[in-house]
Amino acid sequence: MNKVWKILSSTALAASLLAVPTMGSADPGPSPQQGENLSIKGFIDYEELGKRLEQIQHTSQGKVTVETAGYTNQGRGIYKASVGHGDKVVLVQSEIHGNEKTGTVALLNILQNLGSSNSPEVKRVLDELTIVVIPMLNVDGSELSRRANEMEWAEVVAAFPQLAEVSPAWNYYSYPGIWNYDQNPGFDVNRDFNPDLDYVPQAEDFPGASNAYGWYITPEAQTVRDVYKDLKAEFGNVDVFVDLHHQGFPYIEGTDDRVTMSISGKFVTDPNSPGGEKYDAYADNYDYNFSRQLNLALYDALQAKGESGFTDISLYDQNIDLPGTALGSFALNGSGTVLFEVSGQTQNFGQKKKGQLVKTVETGLMGIINGVADGSVNELDPERYEDIPLSSRTPGF
Repeated sequence: MNKVWKILSSTALAASLLAVPTMGSADPGPSPQQGENLSIKGFIDYEELGKRLEQIQHTSQGKVTVETAGYTNQGRGIYKASVGHGDKVVLVQSEIHGNEKTGTVALLNILQNLGSSNSPEVKRVLDELTIVVIPMLNVDGSELSRRANEMEWAEVVAAFPQLAEVSPAWNYYSYPGIWNYDQNPGFDVNRDFNPDLDYVPQAEDFPGASNAYGWYITPEAQTVRDVYKDLKAEFGNVDVFVDLHHQGFPYIEGTDDRVTMSISGKFVTDPNSPGGEKYDAYADNYDYNFSRQLNLALYDALQAKGESGFTDISLYDQNIDLPGTALGSFALNGSGTVLFEVSGQTQNFGQKKKGQLVKTVETGLMGIINGVADGSVNELDPERYEDIPLSSRTPGF
């Protein structure tokens, strides 16, 4: 057994490889409603993740390598898997929110394929790209099947004593409800990022706000930051950063069609446009056109499947300005960025749409990977991005 696997849990459950229906046979199933809670037993849990990654590493015969990139607040290892040896870097993460599990399954399927296939297409990808994935970032939240991690404000103060007299960060969840945050608080990890990759928390920056920078106070955000910094140090740049999420139940604007997935390449105001002056320090790095081209690569890959639920793709809200997200911070550092937001939280769709949603993410990711590997993404007209339909929360509008 590879030495890196000595750190994996010795109690990891055996899990057979999940079969995902082919594009033509996946049954979209019924459309669950907001608030409906369904079984999530078919999705990957942490112990199963460890076993599945070990299997993929073994069967790939060295193509896929797995390491522990860091540890959660509760001490669980955060796994990082890498495949390929090219100069272009693609970094993908899933489950920064612990109840958004579809992307994890899709990433494991892609790693399995890239690690086991000997096709010329896969060989080209591995020659051109270094693909690094964090398939389950917020492991503590995933184990609780909730959005936030598991961490008290007192633990932040213990790590950063300079924060002893400030109010808790605005993204600290400590309210009562179905997730019992009052008894077991935590943070929305996806608001804990900062484009200054060497930032140290300062008292004057708290409690902060949704449209302000984050702080790297959670070990989960620190882990992604460190992976990103290491890749930049080794390769000079992280060409592509992709973040896999879930959302609510929007419609394609102007129709009664439910959105299968929303996408986006815009997370902060363009530093080179009016209103973006606050990001002047990052203006030379920011490449909105490349982000738009990446989004088109995934959009075109799904539209090529013809009329089906797989092609009900919309643009996520284009008016956001969120530099404290991973996507916003890394976009300001020069990465082309892509958001995947499949519809419905895991517990809303459960098994009913799992096959379709996983295959949607897989197809979109492979559209990006193939486009970057063969260079075709650079030939796409970024202005076509603006033609992708927007999301609407109301049918027919």
